[in-house]
Amino acid sequence: MTKGLFITFEGVDGAGKSTQLNYAVNYLRDRKRDLVQTREPGGTPFSEQLRNMMLGATTPLDSDTEVLLMFAARKEHIARVIKPALDSGVLVICDRFTDATFAYQGGGSGVDPSRIEILEHWVQGTLQPDLTLFFDLPIEIAQRRMSHRAKDRFESETIDFHERVRQAYLDRAKKDPARVKVIDSSKSKSQIRLLVQNELDQICS
Repeated sequence: MTKGLFITFEGVDGAGKSTQLNYAVNYLRDRKRDLVQTREPGGTPFSEQLRNMMLGATTPLDSDTEVLLMFAARKEHIARVIKPALDSGVLVICDRFTDATFAYQGGGSGVDPSRIEILEHWVQGTLQPDLTLFFDLPIEIAQRRMSHRAKDRFESETIDFHERVRQAYLDRAKKDPARVKVIDSSKSKSQIRLLVQNELDQICS
């Protein structure tokens, strides 16, 4: 049996990642692709509990604690959802994955990337996305787009925090351009959809 494809969606907060992910899922289902849609942190009952704890925390968490919790949730997610789906030949679409840990806890909170890499190797082994779409947008524009919606703990961070997150994502894309494709989210929704469709068509053909 052919192994399934693993596609992840990443983006700065306010860049429209979730909208484009839902479009991608519908686009692929219309083409009769068997897929699993999931998210991080989350994806399993246990991991969703950790998500609620992290995003809903009313007092700051130590940045190392955040990293450890993220990978605890991720290990369960991989074991219960991602790996079984891929092993059965199913396409997995995931809203955020390990790139987000490097961006938010690494870039944003200043955790040494080498420490994240140790956990990445331990928890994931050789598992990496086949394709990552990173939706990029200048932070000042992204913040304006989010001005009328309720924000979680990470979305409520400072402008400087989000600038560091964005730069960490761009650094990841520069390091691995074959996997991480940068999508300019300043374009119109229809233009972005065409870019997403093109990337999906290439990898899913």
